[in-house]
Amino acid sequence: MSLMRCPRLFGKGLADLANFPWPPIPRSQGPRAFPHFLSSKEPPTCCSSFWVSSRLAASSCKAVTVTLAPGPRSLWDEPVAIAVHGLAPAQRVTLRASLRDETGGLFQASARYEADADGQLNLARAPSLGGSYSGVEPMGLFWSMKPDKPFWRLMKRDVQTPFPVDLEVYEGHDPQPSKLLAQVVHERSFLRPGVKRIPVREGSLRATLFLPPGSGPFPGIIDIFGAGGGLPEYRASLLAGHGFAVLALAYYAFEDLPKEMKELHLEYFEEAVQYLKNHSQVKGPGVGLLGFSKGGDLCLSMASHLKDITSTVIINGSVANIGCALHYKDMTIPPLKVDPKRIKIIEDGLVDIVDVLNNPLEEPNRKSLIPIEKAESCFLFLVGLDDHNWKSEFYANEAAKLLQAHGKKKPDIICYPATGHYIEPPYFPVCLASFHGLVGTHVVWGGEIRAHSMAQIDAWEQLQAFFCKHLGNYQITHPSKL
Repeated sequence: MSLMRCPRLFGKGLADLANFPWPPIPRSQGPRAFPHFLSSKEPPTCCSSFWVSSRLAASSCKAVTVTLAPGPRSLWDEPVAIAVHGLAPAQRVTLRASLRDETGGLFQASARYEADADGQLNLARAPSLGGSYSGVEPMGLFWSMKPDKPFWRLMKRDVQTPFPVDLEVYEGHDPQPSKLLAQVVHERSFLRPGVKRIPVREGSLRATLFLPPGSGPFPGIIDIFGAGGGLPEYRASLLAGHGFAVLALAYYAFEDLPKEMKELHLEYFEEAVQYLKNHSQVKGPGVGLLGFSKGGDLCLSMASHLKDITSTVIINGSVANIGCALHYKDMTIPPLKVDPKRIKIIEDGLVDIVDVLNNPLEEPNRKSLIPIEKAESCFLFLVGLDDHNWKSEFYANEAAKLLQAHGKKKPDIICYPATGHYIEPPYFPVCLASFHGLVGTHVVWGGEIRAHSMAQIDAWEQLQAFFCKHLGNYQITHPSKL
């Protein structure tokens, strides 16, 4: 097994992840139960502070206030320091965070705390005594949010508007506390001030380009999501805030693109590479690729067949072509076949599809194997060891073997224990299960809440560092505060 322990993951601020099972515990083949919340970590350091006034309960005899840093608004991938002032010594309170997505879906989390001897409560030091998580978790109220609607995943459809998050302080530890002591609204945005959002409708391309503040040129990255279709922009918009020119690329189920993923043509993705490479604000000589899930195997195919690909990051991707035929010139890579008999039915009507795909190393399935040995790109594989969508760790290791067998550089592989398929930017609520469009039902994605959340933080730093290293001599304009 190719496994690399990330130094930042087990460094300052995340040292408690050393308590996770390592090497990873072999994946159980039987039904899995959803995990309990476990937490304990030191907080990130925030360099600025902003006093946010809170609305007081009418009967409160003492002014209870909440401070947030940085300010009343932050970027989604930034940590927020939360503190409550004006409580009685050792007073018990319940903190609650909630937001509604753009469809009206409610996400919320709560945690029970006790003020210190001075009546202060700082989430950077005080442990949660129960609720959605336990232990010292400065950002626990964000990453532990759960949807009110079962199997619902938080997405940001319009990155030009923030998510307002309601933060409330209630008296006591009752299961349903009712006396409100203080309340504030914190806006979590996706566009750093100065980032330009440019819709791209040139030739056959359907995409959105995000350019960082400043004159450039900037390292260029093409961002491709999985088999859900459409044009997700939230990851690209956040990444642009760290100094990258990022092209969020749709490839089906968007505007006049095909409604279903029946077949794909690599010429479309080649057009995207040339568009970004030739843009006046993009620094050459090549561009980077960032692909998640189905977007991962598309990026591997792009790096294997197209020119001008310098660096490629794969998040839980496949080394074989998945889902539909991929055409390029006179070549066709068929999709890897599946065996529906290997679907497992688990609790709550969910299905586990981790064993459904055939082994791409065995005949006749080798025709679906992506010829990654042709690639000139450097590679980083980010792998969730509890991925129940498919066998991401196996695919990453086989990709490494193929590259090294042909004299190519060994790729970087970072594996995260107890982490599932949907590795999102930091602080996104973990999606353990949701609807799978290609399967046509709700599937389990894997992962344990806290471990997966910590992996999302580290993976975000790792992919930025990788792109900075391989897209030229470049320093991040806005270093991560994680």
